[in-house]
Amino acid sequence: MDDTLRAVADPTRRAIMELVRDGERSAGDIAARFPGMSRPAVSQHLKVLVDAGLVDVRRDGNRRLYALRPEGLADAAGFIERMWSAQLRKLKEAVETE
Repeated sequence: MDDTLRAVADPTRRAIMELVRDGERSAGDIAARFPGMSRPAVSQHLKVLVDAGLVDVRRDGNRRLYALRPEGLADAAGFIERMWSAQLRKLKEAVETE
């Protein structure tokens, strides 16, 4: 979960995740969406996302295609849900005691 949270802490990586959310995109297409960033920098962001299990990569000839792995967010989402649920439970108890 630590790698996941570190990966999504970066706004560029979150933007990449949104780009590949609905289907595969090539590395070149992803890089074209960030004109102020070098291709190696985009590749580094993609590597972090792949290593964190948030994005899958597949070769198609000489291209690499990237797609979101929604299940990669499961542990982090579960943690946030547990934290949120605990706070809601405390709020409910406070309101019911007053």
